[in-house]
Amino acid sequence: MKAPFSRLVYLIAFVVVATYAFVTLRGPHGIQAMMEKQRTIQDLEKQNSDTAKEIERMKGHLQRLSDDPAEQELEIRQRLKLVRPGEKVYITGDPDKK
Repeated sequence: MKAPFSRLVYLIAFVVVATYAFVTLRGPHGIQAMMEKQRTIQDLEKQNSDTAKEIERMKGHLQRLSDDPAEQELEIRQRLKLVRPGEKVYITGDPDKK
């Protein structure tokens, strides 16, 4: 008498646990949410990698500027649009209309 009753209890417990697991995995915090989080993590890792490459490129540019005065002068002249006395500057294209 005890063996069939305990089997029934184990069977009911198993069905309850299996149902709970099924509902939990199908719910909003289940497998779909985990997959979405993995996709987000991959996107952020790629963004971090791209940012690290950009930082390294900028560090190299800064190193070249600090080592080479000619490069530094060229950068200053381009950014501030400076010319040396006696140089002629030719502007091509449409002038800004204000």
